[in-house]
Amino acid sequence: MAMEASSILPEPMKLLATHDHASVVSMNLFVALLCACIIIGHLLEENRWMNESITALAIGLCTGVVILLTSGGKSSHLLVFSEDLFFIYLLPPIIFNAGFQVKKKQFFRNFITIMLFGAVGTLISFAIISIGSIHFFQKMNVGPLKIGDYLAIGAIFSATDSVCTLQVLNQDETPLLYSLVFGEGVVNDATSVVLFNAIQSFDLTHINSGIALQFIGGFLYLFIASTLLGAFAGLLSAYIIKKLYFGRHSTDREVALMILMAYLSYMLAELFNLSAILTVFFCGIVMSHYTWHNVTESSRVTTKHAFATLSFVAEIFIFLYVGMDALDIEKWKIVSSSPGTPIGVSSVLLALVLVGRAAFVFPLSFLSNLTKNSPYEKVNLKQQVTIWWAGLMRGAVSMALAYNQFTRSGHTHLRKNAIMITSTITVVLFSTVVFGLMTKPIVRIFLPSSKYIPTVLSSEPSTPKSLTVPLLGNAQDDTEANHPSSHHNVPRPTSLRMLLSIPSHTVHHYWRKFDDSFMRPVFGGRGFVPFFPGSPTDH
Repeated sequence: MAMEASSILPEPMKLLATHDHASVVSMNLFVALLCACIIIGHLLEENRWMNESITALAIGLCTGVVILLTSGGKSSHLLVFSEDLFFIYLLPPIIFNAGFQVKKKQFFRNFITIMLFGAVGTLISFAIISIGSIHFFQKMNVGPLKIGDYLAIGAIFSATDSVCTLQVLNQDETPLLYSLVFGEGVVNDATSVVLFNAIQSFDLTHINSGIALQFIGGFLYLFIASTLLGAFAGLLSAYIIKKLYFGRHSTDREVALMILMAYLSYMLAELFNLSAILTVFFCGIVMSHYTWHNVTESSRVTTKHAFATLSFVAEIFIFLYVGMDALDIEKWKIVSSSPGTPIGVSSVLLALVLVGRAAFVFPLSFLSNLTKNSPYEKVNLKQQVTIWWAGLMRGAVSMALAYNQFTRSGHTHLRKNAIMITSTITVVLFSTVVFGLMTKPIVRIFLPSSKYIPTVLSSEPSTPKSLTVPLLGNAQDDTEANHPSSHHNVPRPTSLRMLLSIPSHTVHHYWRKFDDSFMRPVFGGRGFVPFFPGSPTDH
Protein backbone atom coordinates (compact mmCIF):
# COMPACT_ATOMS: atom_id res chain seq x y z
CA MET A 1 0.00 0.00 0.00
CA ALA A 2 2.87 2.31 0.86
CA MET A 3 4.51 1.42 -2.43
CA GLU A 4 1.31 2.18 -4.31
CA ALA A 5 0.95 5.56 -2.60
CA SER A 6 4.53 6.50 -3.38
CA SER A 7 4.16 5.43 -7.00
CA ILE A 8 1.29 7.84 -7.64
CA LEU A 9 3.07 10.82 -6.06
CA PRO A 10 4.30 13.41 -8.56
CA GLU A 11 8.09 13.64 -9.01
CA PRO A 12 8.57 16.94 -7.06
CA MET A 13 6.67 15.48 -4.09
CA LYS A 14 8.90 12.39 -4.12
CA LEU A 15 12.03 14.55 -4.08
CA LEU A 16 10.61 16.66 -1.24
CA ALA A 17 9.72 13.59 0.81
CA THR A 18 13.19 12.12 0.25
CA HIS A 19 14.86 15.40 1.17
CA ASP A 20 12.78 15.78 4.34
CA HIS A 21 13.54 12.21 5.39
CA ALA A 22 17.28 12.77 4.90
CA SER A 23 17.13 15.95 7.00
CA VAL A 24 15.30 14.14 9.81
CA VAL A 25 17.89 11.33 9.77
CA SER A 26 20.74 13.86 9.86
CA MET A 27 19.21 15.75 12.78
CA ASN A 28 18.63 12.52 14.70
CA LEU A 29 22.25 11.49 14.25
CA PHE A 30 23.53 14.94 15.20
CA VAL A 31 21.43 15.06 18.38
CA ALA A 32 22.65 11.57 19.26
CA LEU A 33 26.23 12.78 18.83
CA LEU A 34 25.54 15.74 21.12
CA CYS A 35 24.30 13.30 23.77
CA ALA A 36 27.43 11.19 23.28
CA CYS A 37 29.62 14.29 23.74
CA ILE A 38 27.90 15.07 27.05
CA ILE A 39 28.19 11.49 28.35
CA ILE A 40 31.82 11.00 27.33
CA GLY A 41 32.72 14.48 28.60
CA HIS A 42 31.22 13.55 31.97
CA LEU A 43 33.20 10.32 32.11
CA LEU A 44 36.40 12.24 31.33
CA GLU A 45 35.64 15.05 33.81
CA GLU A 46 38.61 14.23 36.06
CA ASN A 47 41.01 13.52 33.20
CA ARG A 48 44.20 15.55 33.41
CA TRP A 49 44.37 16.26 29.69
CA MET A 50 40.90 16.15 28.13
CA ASN A 51 38.07 18.67 28.23
CA GLU A 52 34.68 18.83 26.56
CA SER A 53 35.87 20.97 23.64
CA ILE A 54 38.52 18.42 22.68
CA THR A 55 36.05 15.57 23.28
CA ALA A 56 33.53 17.14 20.88
CA LEU A 57 36.25 17.73 18.27
CA ALA A 58 37.45 14.12 18.53
CA ILE A 59 33.91 12.73 18.19
CA GLY A 60 33.33 15.04 15.23
CA LEU A 61 36.50 13.80 13.52
CA CYS A 62 35.58 10.15 14.10
CA THR A 63 32.07 10.76 12.79
CA GLY A 64 33.48 12.54 9.74
CA VAL A 65 35.65 9.50 8.96
CA VAL A 66 32.64 7.15 9.23
CA ILE A 67 30.48 9.37 6.99
CA LEU A 68 33.32 9.62 4.44
CA LEU A 69 33.60 5.83 4.28
CA THR A 70 29.85 5.19 4.07
CA SER A 71 29.27 7.92 1.46
CA GLY A 72 32.12 6.76 -0.75
CA GLY A 73 34.21 9.86 -0.09
CA LYS A 74 31.51 12.34 -1.12
CA SER A 75 30.77 14.01 2.23
CA SER A 76 32.00 14.13 5.82
CA HIS A 77 29.29 15.98 7.74
CA LEU A 78 25.60 15.77 8.50
CA LEU A 79 24.79 19.46 8.26
CA VAL A 80 26.04 22.26 5.98
CA PHE A 81 27.88 24.92 7.96
CA SER A 82 26.46 28.43 7.81
CA GLU A 83 27.95 31.50 9.42
CA ASP A 84 24.36 32.73 9.89
CA LEU A 85 23.61 29.64 11.98
CA PHE A 86 26.61 30.42 14.14
CA PHE A 87 26.12 34.17 14.58
CA ILE A 88 22.31 34.18 14.89
CA TYR A 89 21.57 31.01 16.86
CA LEU A 90 24.68 29.60 18.54
CA LEU A 91 26.72 32.62 19.63
CA PRO A 92 24.00 34.65 21.49
CA PRO A 93 23.39 32.16 24.35
CA ILE A 94 27.16 31.70 24.87
CA ILE A 95 27.91 35.43 25.17
CA PHE A 96 24.76 36.26 27.15
CA ASN A 97 25.45 33.56 29.71
CA ALA A 98 29.00 34.88 30.02
CA GLY A 99 27.65 38.30 31.00
CA PHE A 100 24.90 36.85 33.16
CA GLN A 101 27.26 34.70 35.24
CA VAL A 102 30.28 37.03 35.41
CA LYS A 103 31.66 38.21 38.75
CA LYS A 104 30.90 41.85 38.17
CA LYS A 105 33.09 43.20 40.96
CA GLN A 106 36.24 41.62 39.54
CA PHE A 107 35.28 42.39 35.94
CA PHE A 108 34.75 46.11 36.48
CA ARG A 109 37.63 46.47 38.92
CA ASN A 110 39.95 45.22 36.17
CA PHE A 111 38.03 46.90 33.36
CA ILE A 112 40.96 49.03 32.15
CA THR A 113 43.31 46.04 31.98
CA ILE A 114 40.62 43.96 30.25
CA MET A 115 40.11 46.69 27.65
CA LEU A 116 43.87 46.96 27.14
CA PHE A 117 44.11 43.23 26.41
CA GLY A 118 40.79 42.83 24.59
CA ALA A 119 40.78 45.97 22.41
CA VAL A 120 44.33 47.38 22.14
CA GLY A 121 45.90 43.92 22.30
CA THR A 122 43.62 42.60 19.57
CA LEU A 123 44.56 45.54 17.33
CA ILE A 124 48.27 44.80 17.89
CA SER A 125 47.77 41.11 17.12
CA PHE A 126 45.67 42.04 14.07
CA ALA A 127 48.43 44.28 12.72
CA ILE A 128 51.18 41.68 13.23
CA ILE A 129 49.19 38.83 11.64
CA SER A 130 48.11 40.99 8.68
CA ILE A 131 51.62 42.31 7.98
CA GLY A 132 53.15 38.86 8.44
CA SER A 133 50.60 37.33 6.06
CA ILE A 134 51.41 39.90 3.38
CA HIS A 135 55.13 39.26 3.78
CA PHE A 136 55.05 35.44 3.75
CA PHE A 137 52.03 34.47 1.64
CA GLN A 138 53.21 36.40 -1.40
CA LYS A 139 56.26 34.10 -1.45
CA MET A 140 54.29 30.86 -0.97
CA ASN A 141 52.18 30.74 -4.16
CA VAL A 142 48.93 31.02 -2.22
CA GLY A 143 47.15 32.95 -4.95
CA PRO A 144 46.10 36.47 -5.86
CA LEU A 145 44.87 37.66 -2.45
CA LYS A 146 43.71 41.27 -2.17
CA ILE A 147 44.63 43.69 0.62
CA GLY A 148 41.17 43.14 2.07
CA ASP A 149 41.85 39.39 2.25
CA TYR A 150 45.10 39.92 4.16
CA LEU A 151 43.41 42.27 6.63
CA ALA A 152 40.53 39.80 7.00
CA ILE A 153 43.10 37.07 7.83
CA GLY A 154 44.43 39.35 10.58
CA ALA A 155 40.93 39.75 12.03
CA ILE A 156 40.12 36.04 11.68
CA PHE A 157 43.18 34.86 13.59
CA SER A 158 43.00 37.60 16.21
CA ALA A 159 39.80 36.02 17.57
CA THR A 160 40.73 33.90 20.59
CA ASP A 161 38.90 30.97 22.14
CA SER A 162 39.71 30.72 25.84
CA VAL A 163 37.03 28.12 26.65
CA CYS A 164 39.62 25.43 27.46
CA THR A 165 41.48 27.69 29.88
CA LEU A 166 38.30 28.94 31.57
CA GLN A 167 37.24 25.32 32.15
CA VAL A 168 40.46 24.83 34.13
CA LEU A 169 40.66 28.13 36.03
CA ASN A 170 38.67 28.57 39.24
CA GLN A 171 37.19 32.04 39.65
CA ASP A 172 37.15 31.63 43.44
CA GLU A 173 40.81 30.59 43.68
CA THR A 174 42.16 32.99 41.04
CA PRO A 175 39.58 35.78 40.71
CA LEU A 176 41.99 38.29 39.14
CA LEU A 177 43.29 35.90 36.49
CA TYR A 178 39.85 34.48 35.72
CA SER A 179 38.34 37.94 35.23
CA LEU A 180 41.21 38.99 32.95
CA VAL A 181 41.07 35.86 30.76
CA PHE A 182 37.28 35.84 30.64
CA GLY A 183 36.86 39.59 30.08
CA GLU A 184 39.55 39.73 27.44
CA GLY A 185 37.96 36.82 25.58
CA VAL A 186 34.59 38.57 25.28
CA VAL A 187 36.04 41.97 24.30
CA ASN A 188 38.47 40.25 21.93
CA ASP A 189 35.66 38.46 20.09
CA ALA A 190 33.71 41.69 19.79
CA THR A 191 36.77 43.60 18.55
CA SER A 192 37.62 40.92 16.00
CA VAL A 193 34.09 40.88 14.59
CA VAL A 194 33.97 44.69 14.47
CA LEU A 195 37.33 44.74 12.66
CA PHE A 196 36.14 42.11 10.21
CA ASN A 197 32.91 43.99 9.45
CA ALA A 198 34.81 47.27 9.06
CA ILE A 199 37.22 45.65 6.61
CA GLN A 200 34.32 44.43 4.49
CA SER A 201 32.53 47.79 4.53
CA PHE A 202 35.44 50.18 3.85
CA ASP A 203 37.09 50.81 0.49
CA LEU A 204 40.59 49.49 1.12
CA THR A 205 41.98 50.19 -2.35
CA HIS A 206 42.95 53.71 -1.25
CA ILE A 207 43.99 53.72 2.41
CA ASN A 208 44.74 57.15 3.84
CA SER A 209 44.54 59.06 7.11
CA GLY A 210 40.86 59.86 6.53
CA ILE A 211 39.97 56.17 6.20
CA ALA A 212 41.97 55.40 9.35
CA LEU A 213 40.16 58.11 11.34
CA GLN A 214 36.81 56.88 10.07
CA PHE A 215 37.74 53.36 11.13
CA ILE A 216 38.70 54.48 14.67
CA GLY A 217 35.58 56.64 14.98
CA GLY A 218 33.41 53.80 13.73
CA PHE A 219 34.92 51.40 16.23
CA LEU A 220 34.29 53.77 19.17
CA TYR A 221 30.74 54.40 17.97
CA LEU A 222 30.07 50.67 17.70
CA PHE A 223 31.46 50.00 21.17
CA ILE A 224 29.50 52.77 22.91
CA ALA A 225 26.25 52.30 20.98
CA SER A 226 26.31 48.52 21.41
CA THR A 227 26.92 48.83 25.15
CA LEU A 228 24.09 51.34 25.57
CA LEU A 229 21.67 49.19 23.57
CA GLY A 230 22.45 46.15 25.74
CA ALA A 231 22.02 48.16 28.94
CA PHE A 232 18.73 49.61 27.66
CA ALA A 233 17.31 46.16 26.84
CA GLY A 234 18.31 44.87 30.29
CA LEU A 235 16.78 47.87 32.07
CA LEU A 236 13.58 47.62 30.02
CA SER A 237 13.13 43.97 30.97
CA ALA A 238 13.76 44.82 34.64
CA TYR A 239 11.21 47.65 34.61
CA ILE A 240 8.51 45.57 32.88
CA ILE A 241 8.90 42.59 35.21
CA LYS A 242 9.06 44.80 38.31
CA LYS A 243 5.93 46.77 37.42
CA LEU A 244 3.77 43.96 36.09
CA TYR A 245 5.18 41.16 38.27
CA PHE A 246 4.26 38.20 36.09
CA GLY A 247 5.17 35.78 38.88
CA ARG A 248 1.80 36.35 40.55
CA HIS A 249 0.23 34.23 37.83
CA SER A 250 2.96 32.42 35.92
CA THR A 251 6.69 32.11 36.43
CA ASP A 252 6.94 30.80 32.85
CA ARG A 253 6.17 34.28 31.56
CA GLU A 254 9.03 35.77 33.58
CA VAL A 255 11.52 33.27 32.24
CA ALA A 256 10.23 33.59 28.67
CA LEU A 257 10.39 37.38 28.79
CA MET A 258 13.97 37.38 30.06
CA ILE A 259 15.11 34.97 27.33
CA LEU A 260 13.28 36.81 24.56
CA MET A 261 14.42 40.28 25.68
CA ALA A 262 18.02 39.08 25.73
CA TYR A 263 17.71 37.63 22.23
CA LEU A 264 15.89 40.75 21.04
CA SER A 265 18.82 42.91 22.13
CA TYR A 266 21.15 40.74 20.04
CA MET A 267 18.95 40.89 16.94
CA LEU A 268 18.41 44.65 17.29
CA ALA A 269 22.18 45.12 17.33
CA GLU A 270 22.40 43.06 14.13
CA LEU A 271 19.59 45.13 12.61
CA PHE A 272 21.36 48.43 13.36
CA ASN A 273 24.80 47.05 12.30
CA LEU A 274 26.21 47.24 15.83
CA SER A 275 28.34 44.74 17.73
CA ALA A 276 25.75 42.17 18.80
CA ILE A 277 28.34 40.41 20.99
CA LEU A 278 28.90 43.48 23.15
CA THR A 279 25.18 44.25 23.23
CA VAL A 280 24.07 40.86 24.52
CA PHE A 281 27.04 40.68 26.93
CA PHE A 282 26.13 43.94 28.68
CA CYS A 283 22.45 43.00 28.51
CA GLY A 284 23.39 39.90 30.53
CA ILE A 285 25.27 41.99 33.11
CA VAL A 286 22.37 44.43 33.55
CA MET A 287 19.80 41.63 33.73
CA SER A 288 21.79 39.85 36.42
CA HIS A 289 21.97 43.08 38.46
CA TYR A 290 18.34 44.20 38.16
CA THR A 291 15.95 41.83 36.34
CA TRP A 292 17.07 38.62 38.03
CA HIS A 293 16.24 40.00 41.48
CA ASN A 294 12.72 41.01 40.37
CA VAL A 295 11.52 37.49 39.57
CA THR A 296 10.33 34.71 41.85
CA GLU A 297 12.67 32.27 43.52
CA SER A 298 11.72 29.44 41.16
CA SER A 299 12.32 31.71 38.16
CA ARG A 300 15.77 32.58 39.49
CA VAL A 301 16.78 28.95 39.60
CA THR A 302 15.18 28.26 36.21
CA THR A 303 16.85 31.16 34.41
CA LYS A 304 20.26 30.42 35.89
CA HIS A 305 20.19 26.82 34.64
CA ALA A 306 18.38 27.61 31.37
CA PHE A 307 21.00 30.14 30.25
CA ALA A 308 23.89 27.90 31.32
CA THR A 309 22.36 24.88 29.52
CA LEU A 310 21.76 26.76 26.26
CA SER A 311 25.33 28.05 26.32
CA PHE A 312 26.72 24.59 27.07
CA VAL A 313 24.83 22.90 24.21
CA ALA A 314 25.78 25.66 21.74
CA GLU A 315 29.49 25.26 22.54
CA ILE A 316 29.36 21.48 22.07
CA PHE A 317 27.41 21.90 18.81
CA ILE A 318 30.10 24.22 17.41
CA PHE A 319 33.09 22.02 18.27
CA LEU A 320 31.32 18.88 17.07
CA TYR A 321 30.65 20.44 13.68
CA VAL A 322 34.17 21.84 13.35
CA GLY A 323 35.49 18.31 13.87
CA MET A 324 33.29 16.90 11.09
CA ASP A 325 34.01 19.77 8.71
CA ALA A 326 37.76 19.25 9.05
CA LEU A 327 37.40 16.25 6.69
CA ASP A 328 35.28 17.99 4.05
CA ILE A 329 36.51 16.27 0.91
CA GLU A 330 35.57 19.15 -1.44
CA LYS A 331 38.09 21.56 0.09
CA TRP A 332 40.91 19.03 0.31
CA LYS A 333 40.47 17.93 -3.33
CA ILE A 334 41.10 21.49 -4.50
CA VAL A 335 44.39 21.77 -2.60
CA SER A 336 45.51 18.15 -3.15
CA SER A 337 47.71 19.16 -6.12
CA SER A 338 50.01 21.11 -3.77
CA PRO A 339 49.53 19.73 -0.22
CA GLY A 340 52.65 21.49 1.04
CA THR A 341 51.11 24.94 0.60
CA PRO A 342 48.29 24.54 3.18
CA ILE A 343 50.81 23.04 5.63
CA GLY A 344 53.16 25.98 5.12
CA VAL A 345 50.33 28.52 5.43
CA SER A 346 49.09 26.85 8.63
CA SER A 347 52.59 26.86 10.12
CA VAL A 348 53.06 30.54 9.32
CA LEU A 349 49.68 31.42 10.79
CA LEU A 350 50.43 29.49 14.00
CA ALA A 351 53.79 31.27 14.32
CA LEU A 352 52.14 34.66 13.75
CA VAL A 353 49.50 33.85 16.37
CA LEU A 354 52.21 33.01 18.91
CA VAL A 355 54.22 36.16 18.14
CA GLY A 356 51.19 38.44 17.91
CA ARG A 357 49.90 37.21 21.26
CA ALA A 358 53.23 37.70 23.01
CA ALA A 359 53.69 41.14 21.42
CA PHE A 360 50.88 42.63 23.50
CA VAL A 361 50.39 40.43 26.59
CA PHE A 362 53.76 41.13 28.20
CA PRO A 363 54.14 44.86 27.28
CA LEU A 364 50.52 45.69 28.19
CA SER A 365 50.82 43.74 31.45
CA PHE A 366 53.87 45.86 32.29
CA LEU A 367 51.94 49.06 31.56
CA SER A 368 48.96 47.83 33.58
CA ASN A 369 51.19 47.00 36.57
CA LEU A 370 52.56 50.56 36.57
CA THR A 371 49.07 51.82 37.47
CA LYS A 372 48.61 49.35 40.35
CA ASN A 373 49.74 50.12 43.89
CA SER A 374 48.98 46.84 45.64
CA PRO A 375 51.10 43.79 44.69
CA TYR A 376 47.94 41.67 44.79
CA GLU A 377 46.48 43.71 41.91
CA LYS A 378 49.53 43.33 39.69
CA VAL A 379 49.80 40.61 37.05
CA ASN A 380 52.93 38.59 37.82
CA LEU A 381 55.02 36.74 35.23
CA LYS A 382 53.35 33.35 35.81
CA GLN A 383 49.93 34.90 35.35
CA GLN A 384 51.14 36.67 32.20
CA VAL A 385 52.30 33.35 30.74
CA THR A 386 48.91 31.82 31.57
CA ILE A 387 47.10 34.74 29.89
CA TRP A 388 49.37 34.39 26.85
CA TRP A 389 48.64 30.67 26.66
CA ALA A 390 44.90 31.14 27.20
CA GLY A 391 44.60 33.19 24.00
CA LEU A 392 46.57 30.90 21.69
CA MET A 393 43.59 28.67 20.89
CA ARG A 394 41.41 29.52 17.92
CA GLY A 395 37.83 28.33 17.68
CA ALA A 396 34.35 28.84 16.32
CA VAL A 397 34.56 32.62 15.76
CA SER A 398 37.65 32.18 13.56
CA MET A 399 35.88 29.43 11.61
CA ALA A 400 32.74 31.50 11.08
CA LEU A 401 34.70 34.56 9.91
CA ALA A 402 36.83 32.44 7.56
CA TYR A 403 33.73 30.91 5.99
CA ASN A 404 32.23 34.38 5.63
CA GLN A 405 35.31 35.70 3.81
CA PHE A 406 36.41 32.74 1.70
CA THR A 407 33.24 30.80 0.80
CA ARG A 408 29.99 31.47 -1.00
CA SER A 409 26.93 29.70 0.43
CA GLY A 410 29.14 27.19 2.21
CA HIS A 411 31.06 26.19 -0.95
CA THR A 412 34.68 26.80 -1.94
CA HIS A 413 35.72 26.66 -5.58
CA LEU A 414 38.82 28.86 -5.89
CA ARG A 415 42.20 27.42 -4.93
CA LYS A 416 43.25 30.40 -2.79
CA ASN A 417 39.97 30.25 -0.85
CA ALA A 418 40.28 26.49 -0.34
CA ILE A 419 43.83 26.96 0.96
CA MET A 420 42.68 29.58 3.48
CA ILE A 421 39.71 27.48 4.66
CA THR A 422 41.77 24.30 5.09
CA SER A 423 44.53 26.27 6.81
CA THR A 424 42.01 27.80 9.20
CA ILE A 425 40.61 24.34 10.00
CA THR A 426 44.16 23.05 10.60
CA VAL A 427 45.03 25.94 12.92
CA VAL A 428 41.76 25.57 14.87
CA LEU A 429 42.22 21.81 15.27
CA PHE A 430 45.90 22.00 16.16
CA SER A 431 45.53 24.87 18.62
CA THR A 432 42.43 23.41 20.30
CA VAL A 433 43.75 19.86 20.59
CA VAL A 434 47.48 20.37 21.19
CA PHE A 435 47.33 23.63 23.17
CA GLY A 436 44.09 22.51 24.85
CA LEU A 437 45.62 19.21 25.98
CA MET A 438 48.53 21.09 27.56
CA THR A 439 46.33 23.69 29.29
CA LYS A 440 45.62 21.76 32.50
CA PRO A 441 49.27 20.78 33.13
CA ILE A 442 50.49 24.32 32.40
CA VAL A 443 47.90 25.90 34.68
CA ARG A 444 48.80 23.44 37.45
CA ILE A 445 52.51 24.25 37.04
CA PHE A 446 52.14 28.01 37.05
CA LEU A 447 49.10 28.26 39.34
CA PRO A 448 49.27 25.52 41.98
CA SER A 449 45.88 24.92 43.58
CA SER A 450 45.18 26.59 46.88
CA LYS A 451 44.72 24.51 50.01
CA TYR A 452 41.81 26.48 51.36
CA ILE A 453 38.17 25.43 51.05
CA PRO A 454 35.86 28.25 49.90
CA THR A 455 32.82 28.92 52.04
CA VAL A 456 29.66 30.29 50.50
CA LEU A 457 28.16 33.08 52.56
CA SER A 458 25.04 33.57 50.50
CA SER A 459 21.70 33.39 52.24
CA GLU A 460 20.24 31.79 49.13
CA PRO A 461 21.89 28.46 48.28
CA SER A 462 20.44 28.43 44.78
CA THR A 463 21.72 31.89 43.95
CA PRO A 464 24.87 32.01 41.82
CA LYS A 465 27.65 33.84 43.68
CA SER A 466 28.35 35.98 40.66
CA LEU A 467 24.84 37.41 40.84
CA THR A 468 24.75 38.35 44.53
CA VAL A 469 27.37 41.10 44.22
CA PRO A 470 26.11 44.64 43.50
CA LEU A 471 27.38 46.02 40.19
CA LEU A 472 30.66 47.86 40.81
CA GLY A 473 30.12 47.15 44.51
CA ASN A 474 32.89 47.16 47.09
CA ALA A 475 31.27 45.03 49.79
CA GLN A 476 32.99 41.74 50.52
CA ASP A 477 29.99 39.56 51.00
CA ASP A 478 30.80 37.05 48.30
CA THR A 479 33.02 34.01 48.35
CA GLU A 480 36.18 35.55 46.98
CA ALA A 481 36.46 37.80 50.05
CA ASN A 482 37.57 34.74 52.01
CA HIS A 483 40.52 33.97 49.82
CA PRO A 484 44.01 35.22 50.74
CA SER A 485 44.65 36.45 47.20
CA SER A 486 41.60 38.68 47.44
CA HIS A 487 42.83 40.75 50.38
CA HIS A 488 43.42 43.59 47.98
CA ASN A 489 39.66 44.06 47.67
CA VAL A 490 38.23 47.29 49.03
CA PRO A 491 37.51 46.79 52.78
CA ARG A 492 34.15 47.28 54.40
CA PRO A 493 32.89 50.86 54.69
CA THR A 494 33.07 50.70 58.51
CA SER A 495 36.78 49.97 58.51
CA LEU A 496 39.04 52.74 59.83
CA ARG A 497 41.70 51.48 57.44
CA MET A 498 39.46 52.33 54.50
CA LEU A 499 39.00 55.90 55.66
CA LEU A 500 42.75 56.33 56.10
CA SER A 501 43.97 54.62 52.95
CA ILE A 502 41.24 55.03 50.36
CA PRO A 503 39.35 58.23 49.49
CA SER A 504 35.71 57.91 50.45
CA HIS A 505 34.52 59.62 47.26
CA THR A 506 35.62 57.03 44.70
CA VAL A 507 33.93 55.99 41.46
CA HIS A 508 32.45 53.02 43.32
CA HIS A 509 31.11 55.32 46.00
CA TYR A 510 29.35 57.59 43.52
CA TRP A 511 28.01 54.66 41.51
CA ARG A 512 26.61 52.92 44.59
CA LYS A 513 25.02 56.18 45.75
CA PHE A 514 23.46 56.80 42.32
CA ASP A 515 22.39 53.16 42.00
CA ASP A 516 20.72 53.07 45.43
CA SER A 517 19.07 56.49 45.04
CA PHE A 518 17.82 56.37 41.46
CA MET A 519 18.37 53.13 39.56
CA ARG A 520 17.27 50.34 41.91
CA PRO A 521 14.14 52.13 43.20
CA VAL A 522 12.99 52.32 39.57
CA PHE A 523 14.34 49.09 38.08
CA GLY A 524 14.47 46.87 41.16
CA GLY A 525 17.42 44.76 42.14
CA ARG A 526 18.82 43.27 45.28
CA GLY A 527 17.14 44.81 48.33
CA PHE A 528 14.77 46.93 46.22
CA VAL A 529 12.18 44.36 45.13
CA PRO A 530 8.58 45.28 46.06
CA PHE A 531 6.71 42.91 48.36
CA PHE A 532 4.24 40.50 46.82
CA PRO A 533 2.96 37.24 48.28
CA GLY A 534 5.23 34.53 46.94
CA SER A 535 7.80 37.04 45.63
CA PRO A 536 11.53 36.92 46.44
CA THR A 537 10.86 39.31 49.35
CA ASP A 538 8.29 36.98 50.92
CA HIS A 539 10.62 34.80 53.05
